[in-house]
Amino acid sequence: MTIEPTTNPTDAAQFDTLAVRAGTARSQFNEHSEALYLTSSFVFGSAAQAAARFSGEEPGNVYSRFSNPTVTAMQERLAALEGAESCVATASGMSAILALAMSLLQAGDHVVASMGLFGATQQLFGNILSKFGIETTFVPATDPAAWRNAVNARTRLFFVETPSNPLMEVIDIAAVADIAHAAGALLAVDNCFCTPVLQRPLELGADVIVHSATKYLDGQGRVLGGAVAGKKAILDEVFKFLRTAGPSISPFNAWVILKGLETLRIRMEAQSASALELARWLEQQPGVERVYYPGLASHPQHELAMRQQRAGGAIVSFAVTGGREAAWKVVDATRMISITANLGDTKTTITHPASTTHGRISAEARAAAGIGEGLLRVAVGLEALSDIRDDLARGFL
Repeated sequence: MTIEPTTNPTDAAQFDTLAVRAGTARSQFNEHSEALYLTSSFVFGSAAQAAARFSGEEPGNVYSRFSNPTVTAMQERLAALEGAESCVATASGMSAILALAMSLLQAGDHVVASMGLFGATQQLFGNILSKFGIETTFVPATDPAAWRNAVNARTRLFFVETPSNPLMEVIDIAAVADIAHAAGALLAVDNCFCTPVLQRPLELGADVIVHSATKYLDGQGRVLGGAVAGKKAILDEVFKFLRTAGPSISPFNAWVILKGLETLRIRMEAQSASALELARWLEQQPGVERVYYPGLASHPQHELAMRQQRAGGAIVSFAVTGGREAAWKVVDATRMISITANLGDTKTTITHPASTTHGRISAEARAAAGIGEGLLRVAVGLEALSDIRDDLARGFL
């Protein structure tokens, strides 16, 4: 279903309409909720039609590895919310990043990426892709000169997370986009923490967006999924890779995420509001050395965050005095908050990044990224804020 814009797409009313209506295509049964097509393949009316579908001469579904009506609905809805020309859904957030890299890069190419990336993303660029002759230079995320100085004649891609995981560094998307484009490279932005509710990187100059749809797009910790969205020319290449290599999302997972998108704005705004209040409370707690949250005036990129984001987001990281022992004490003292590395859930979660999400990278790389042993990351859910505070307070006693 095509929704004709009646207001600015970033306006809440228009966004909400797209979130519940975009991508809807009813079957002959005229169902109201989007249909779930659990089928591996599709039947053709003749040999000639099968040949035309496989060659692309005739539009239509062929095989659910790369074409399925439910997956298409999810892709179209997310593209509408991000203001993207096209979108390709994948099996997970990491498979989305892999699909992007394998589609755009080849042996001898060079990537410039921010140091403050999710641990698995660092592993992918720093270790796995290097085996295929793709070199990555990691730079301080907030230093424009470092981005410029890292460029060489083989640079093809800039890759950033903003805000970063877990230190919530905010990168000036427009400034980095200008540097990338001057070098003849593309800028990819991981928009997982903000979602299109809080940030639309394409409007700021990015060429492509990646998502771990497992997080806020689903929003309830139910399924895995990923997505790449952006310019059609780029996404056509991503689709070719997905069609052949097969890091495909299942129709069921796509349907769950599709339904999760309907409540995305409501959840993101509520969870961001609670996160801001929690961050303010944490700043007052004994034993808390520093709070990392873009919505706080104390955050070094607060002004930038408030320009390119609608709110600070729902992730709050903080460092406690006493290193790993003190951090684990806070984690182990919780009774309600879920001890899990996932985020974006309606249930609040807590993790110790140095021993979980970033545990596979070297101690030197963690230190360079600023991930200390006393650092904790809390993904604020929809519980009562007072209950979240009380649960964390047990660890400060």
